Amino acid sequence: MTAARSELILGGQKSGKSRRAENLAREWLAPSPARSAWLLATGQAWDAEMQTRIARHQRDRAERVPGLRTLEVPLDLASAVRERSQPDCLLVIDCLTMWLTNWMMPMTEHLPGAQRWAEQADAFMAALARARGPVVIVGNEIGLGVIPLGSEVRAFVDALGVLNQRVAATCSHATLMCAGLPLVLKGGA
Repeated sequence: MTAARSELILGGQKSGKSRRAENLAREWLAPSPARSAWLLATGQAWDAEMQTRIARHQRDRAERVPGLRTLEVPLDLASAVRERSQPDCLLVIDCLTMWLTNWMMPMTEHLPGAQRWAEQADAFMAALARARGPVVIVGNEIGLGVIPLGSEVRAFVDALGVLNQRVAATCSHATLMCAGLPLVLKGGA
């Protein structure tokens, strides 16, 4: 992975998206101790199951990629990318879908909600385009199924589809994961 490379990794749940991102981080860190890597984690532990899931991911990631440090960024990804991006630092964002969920479907009154989503998405796209080091972005492709019931869910699926398109257009590489296998969409292997 070169310093200028960015990759969007899309797929369904348990398709191998995060594992691919971790493998890219491990490959990035291997050649030089001067390199660093940060995971910008967007998930929030709203309930016991999510708390358990996050803890398991943290343990597993620490074993697979010990040099990958974690920063929890549920809302302001643009600032995190601007502040952390360096030529010798890989950023892994996991994941766009949870980030969008945090903005469009807040579970508490303390989160700003959908009214500020457009400005956040624009700020993130600008930060991504100006990133000085490599960025790997994980997201779900959820638009392949039936049209969901309910206007809020349809709005979410539409917003995620638009976000995925914008990020894919900005990234030098895009990969679709299915059953643990990568299908290159953009940028070669």
